[in-house]
Amino acid sequence: MSAQRLASWGYAEDFIPEDESVERARRAGTELGAVPIGTGTGAVLRLLAATVQARHVIEIGTGAGTSGLWLLDGMPADGVLTTIEIEPEHVRSAKASFAGAGVPTQRTRVITGAALDVLPRMTDGAYDMVVIDADKATYPEYVTHAVRLLRPGGVMALDNMLWHDKVADPATRDAETTTLRDLGKTLRDDERLIPALLPVGDGLFVAVKR
Repeated sequence: MSAQRLASWGYAEDFIPEDESVERARRAGTELGAVPIGTGTGAVLRLLAATVQARHVIEIGTGAGTSGLWLLDGMPADGVLTTIEIEPEHVRSAKASFAGAGVPTQRTRVITGAALDVLPRMTDGAYDMVVIDADKATYPEYVTHAVRLLRPGGVMALDNMLWHDKVADPATRDAETTTLRDLGKTLRDDERLIPALLPVGDGLFVAVKR
């Protein structure tokens, strides 16, 4: 990898600046140990939400609200973000992030609980976008629900799909890396999806449901 290529990637990663509310949420997430997405990943999520005019979005893994703010900025003014988080402290921080950014309360539904308990109660084909950024071992189960919940033409996005640059190394066989590597290949070959793996942030897998 040339130094110039690495410089270009760094330039692209920071090309779209984050606003003050996102920066505050990112700092809060870092302090909580809820690793926030970077600006490159956030910009792509915002772009995807805007592209499909996503009025109904599910996010699995709220953190301190960094990704939620990016998504909301790309959604129409009447769009609703449903975000699921198992850690109560993270939920409190995310709600504070949304309030601090001036997001109307009716635009967010923050659910405290385990996603696998919440997702089965949600309606098939009712969502424009599903974003997954939570426990890596459970990604395959989250994806099963995500495909079910998406409408045709809806977008699924999975963060950390290069997992600290370990997925591309076939010699790396720890459980999390293997799960994400195998999942990526499975989704790549899933005829229900039109997929791409983007080298942004820690790797963002995106797919449109046919």
